[in-house]
This record gives sequence, structure tokens and C-alpha cells, in this order.
Amino acid sequence: MNVLVTGSSGLVGSAINKISPNYNYNFIFVSSKDADLTDYTQTYELFKKHSPDYVIHLAACVGGLFKNMNQRVDMLETNLMINFNVVKISHVLKVKKLICCLSTCIFPDEATYPINETMLHGGSPHHSNAAYAHAKRMVEVHCKSYREQYGDNFICVIPTNIYGPHDNYNLEDAHVVPALTHRCYLAKKENKQFVVRGSGSPLRQFIYSEDLAKLFMWVLENYTDKGSLILSPGEESEMSIKEIATEIAKSFDYEHRMEFDTTYEDGQFKKTADNTKLMNLIENFKFTDMKEGIPKNTEWFINNIESCRT
Repeated sequence: MNVLVTGSSGLVGSAINKISPNYNYNFIFVSSKDADLTDYTQTYELFKKHSPDYVIHLAACVGGLFKNMNQRVDMLETNLMINFNVVKISHVLKVKKLICCLSTCIFPDEATYPINETMLHGGSPHHSNAAYAHAKRMVEVHCKSYREQYGDNFICVIPTNIYGPHDNYNLEDAHVVPALTHRCYLAKKENKQFVVRGSGSPLRQFIYSEDLAKLFMWVLENYTDKGSLILSPGEESEMSIKEIATEIAKSFDYEHRMEFDTTYEDGQFKKTADNTKLMNLIENFKFTDMKEGIPKNTEWFINNIESCRT
């Protein structure tokens, strides 16, 4: 069976690539070098060439808080075009199972916590990432429409914040863990203060990329429900940005030089996700604790600073 993985050079795609030898599939890992997924013809030709039985769709225009706020049109249009093409072509070419990747940041800003799978469209997303959120919500609508009209096995999974090797460590565009990792690395190298943007008070749940890769494969092989599925450690894993920054600083032995710049916006305060549905299906899964994952991520970054995305 052919498993086509889009966005394979990114964080989650690289993790799936790493664990792929443990599974009996012919994996086809494609990236933007292989085709421009915003172009329907290129996307069709790519899929036609590889004849996938299954598709794990990870390709997206993504970024941290400040990219979402400053590049709203790109976040909306690029993701709408990519997702439209992948979902429609998966139907046209009769893909047996399509798994699309959403994010907990697309849930309503004003919600009762913890949020669960039924609450996705229950209100407006936070203003800071509204364009990205609406584009991603449409993937869920698109997949559901194909399920209901044609019976296609198209589903969406919703991970919490992801971190790990092969992330984007750009100081302006990256998500919180890689951005702070790079910032702390430079602060120590230049003997300066490690400055964390914002107050550090927002709360987040994080999942290590390799854990998520294993869950994607479990979903591919075992998940038969038609609804979306949150992929997340439990509520007890939630940590503040200050706690995360402190763990990163400790991994560099630099926690004594950390400070917070409150002139920057914090973004959404919390988006606690409920993983009850997942745990009822795969109750023995063990998540990587952040106090273990952060040092592993820091070590990878230091060893790959010359070649990773910065």
C-alpha cells in the first residue's frame, strides 16, 4: 500500500519518516520541491504519479503568533488553495483514506475548557490567528462533505502545539518552542539576556513530534470513527510559556539570564484540549514529558544549527 505524506520536510513529516521503517507500507514523502500544492494541475500530476492508497496531509503555510498577525492573507489563501486541491484530488483519484492535520489554535476563542472535538465551529477563533483558523476549519467542512455525499474516508486530526527536531527555528516566524530555543541559543552565544516576548502567562499543551507521528500511524491503521480526533496529552500536561521558557533556558544552562518583554502581545491565554476520546481508544499510549523532550530538542538544534530552518 502506498502512503503519500505531504509536507514531509517539516516537523511532523520528518518524524513520520524517522519511524516509517517500523511499518509495512511504501511511504512516499513529498515536499514543496516536488510540486506546488496551491496549483491544481501540479497537485493532480503528483498524486497521479504516485497513486496513493492513503494520504497523510501535513503541508500547510504555518507560523507562530507574529506571522499569523502580520501575514493574514497568505495564511488564509495559501492554506485554502492547498487544502482544496489535496482533498478534491484525493476524491477524484479514489484515495482509500485521507488524514488531514488541523490544530487546537483554530477552536473558538471564547469556549468552555477543556475544548473537545464537537466545539470546533462553536464561535470565532482568536483574532491573532483568525485567517489561518478559518482556512483550517474549511478542511474539516470539506472532508465532512465528501464523507456525507460520497462516503469518502476523509478525516481530520487536531494536535496541540507540536515541537521537536526539524522544526522551523526562524526567530520571527517560528512557533513558541523553536523560536525560544533559537533565541536562547543566540543569547548565550552573545552573552546577552534571554528575552521572552510577552508576559509568559499563556498556557499551552505540547506534543513531541515523534509521539504525534506514532499517533498518525495509529489513526491510519486503527481509527474508524468519522469525526475529528484531538491528539494531545492530558490536561495535566499544560504548562505556561514562562515554564516552557525556563525549561529551554535550563537546557542551555542559562536560566539566570531570562527576562520578559511585556510590550509584546501574549496571544490567546489558553486552549486546553480534552483528549478523552483518544485515551478511550488508545489508553496505554505514553507521551514524552516536556522535561525530557525539551533537552532532546535543544540537543538536536545545537547539532543541526548549520542546516536546520532558521
